[in-house]
Amino acid sequence: MRLVRICAKATIPCFLLIAAVYMAAADAPSVTVKGYVLDSACAFTKDLSKPISKQCATSCANAGSQLVILAEDGTIYWPIAATTPSSGQNAKLLPFAADKVMVTGKVYERGGSKAIVIDKIEAQSAQK
Repeated sequence: MRLVRICAKATIPCFLLIAAVYMAAADAPSVTVKGYVLDSACAFTKDLSKPISKQCATSCANAGSQLVILAEDGTIYWPIAATTPSSGQNAKLLPFAADKVMVTGKVYERGGSKAIVIDKIEAQSAQK
């Protein structure tokens, strides 16, 4: 209730704050990330630098594990949708399970985590 009173007294500053938050989200940078598509559990619990196999990544994804992109620098990107309500991104990533990919999209950061709204994804040669 106190917040409502504060905002009622400062309608314009509150409006500007809300507008700034929405504009920041809309202005998220578009980047290109190269890395592997693997399931999130293996990325964390097995500390993998690349997937074990396509069958393993596909089996984990089909069992419900979220696929992520493990970038060349070790950063894990959580694929998200830009829509509300949101939807899982495994269907978009499943054809690339265990493959090295190049992904372009908007990146969002919060609390040390990175998420990406995928605009484009394509397979890359593992030697690149």
